[in-house]
Amino acid sequence: MRVSQRFGRFGEDVAAEHLCAEGAEILARNWRCREGEIDIVARHGDILVFCEVKARSGSGYGSGAAAVVGRKAARIRRLAVRWLAEHPHPPAVVRFDVLEVYREQQGPVRVEHRRGAF
Repeated sequence: MRVSQRFGRFGEDVAAEHLCAEGAEILARNWRCREGEIDIVARHGDILVFCEVKARSGSGYGSGAAAVVGRKAARIRRLAVRWLAEHPHPPAVVRFDVLEVYREQQGPVRVEHRRGAF
């Protein structure tokens, strides 16, 4: 596994822990289909949350939320429709979040949870 893959996995682990600490239940991690992957699917009360996780080691590449726009956001919405078709749940509100995980060279790990990001 490459360093970038390990760092991405670390970010997803931190994001999942963050969601659980907020009272969410993780339904799926790294759910894949032919069109792509959803990082985390969680249920928080009656809200079904589709999460994109962006791990950053600094601010050189901009914010994680800034990377989830246009075609990327549209693809995640399409993937959510596929996930919902394969996993019927009682009617719920659907939300799309971005969790930015920052791990600077020095200092604590920081999570920015952008609810309803797109």
